[in-house]
Amino acid sequence: MLMKMIIVGCGRAGSTIAVKMSLEGHQVSIIDKNPLAFDRLPPDFAGTMVVGTGIDEDVLIKAGIKETEAVIAVTKGDNTNIMIGQIAEFLYKIPRVMVRIVDPKVKQFYDTEIGLPCYCPTEINADYYIRFLKEGNGCIS
Repeated sequence: MLMKMIIVGCGRAGSTIAVKMSLEGHQVSIIDKNPLAFDRLPPDFAGTMVVGTGIDEDVLIKAGIKETEAVIAVTKGDNTNIMIGQIAEFLYKIPRVMVRIVDPKVKQFYDTEIGLPCYCPTEINADYYIRFLKEGNGCIS
C-alpha cells in the first residue's frame, strides 16, 4: 500500500527515511527549517521539500497535511517533535504518527499517558549495548 507522508526533520534519520520511502514509490514531503539540510537528499529525490518548521500550520498545509496518511517527526528537539505529533494526531487525525523522543522519561509519559506513538533512540541504544554485554554479539542489523 503506497502512502502519502510527511517527514519533519531532514537530518540523518529524516533524510534516510525520506529517500527509502520515496524509492519504494511513496509520496513523501519533507520539512526542515534549514534549506541546506536538503543537501542530504539525492539530486533525483522525487519528493517535495518544504522549508519551515513543522509546528507552523501554513508549512504543514504546504507539505500536504490535509491529505497525508503518516507523519514522522525526527527533528533535533523532543518538544518540537511532541508538538508536531500532537498537531498531526489530534488536530488533523493522521492515522500513522511517530515522534522521536530522546529522553526516556518524557517518552514514557507521552507514550503511555497521552497515547502518542514514540520512538526513543536512547532506549533502543541501551537495549543494544545491554544485549551485547550479556551475549557478546557484535554488530546487529
